[in-house]
Amino acid sequence: MNAADADRDEAIAARAKAGDRGAFDALVRRHKDGIYRFVRRYVRNADDAYDILQSCFISAWQGLGRYDPARPFLRWLRTIALNKCRDFGRRQAVRGFILRAFALERAEDPGTVESDPDAERLARMDRAIADLPAFYKEPLLLTVVSGLSHQETADLLKSTPKAVEMRLYRARHKIKIAMHEKTAEEARRDAIEDK
Repeated sequence: MNAADADRDEAIAARAKAGDRGAFDALVRRHKDGIYRFVRRYVRNADDAYDILQSCFISAWQGLGRYDPARPFLRWLRTIALNKCRDFGRRQAVRGFILRAFALERAEDPGTVESDPDAERLARMDRAIADLPAFYKEPLLLTVVSGLSHQETADLLKSTPKAVEMRLYRARHKIKIAMHEKTAEEARRDAIEDK
């Protein structure tokens, strides 16, 4: 095995699979930032994203016995991350249903209103992406944030490149609409300022 082959994810994963904890640590260092960016965009909350990231790597470590070194390691890791995000989304949906069922209201963030228009625009975009249904959010994040091709995204989502292209088009359209809609809170503030 030459030096280039030894540095490939799959070779490192094979060493980790054989019990080399240092090899797995190398994989974590190599991929944690990219996986975090994907997860962060999916769940929107930094603390939740770190929790999911940690859970993703724990699952990867525990599941190394099922990893097939003939397949790309990063694709396998992204699949784990995507499944963890989906699980998180389902738990949040159940939690939201329970809170609504008992008529509990979430307290609003007591933070100050951001005066930077770029920060407001980014926050609005984050909300728009986070509010997308998973059907649209997943291909968007996999292509835009993770940099996968339409074919790679289709393979991961068990779809076709054409279907991914259509889902991306619709996701962008929904984000565009959301970016131009005012939230109820923004409309209320504008009405107060106009008085």
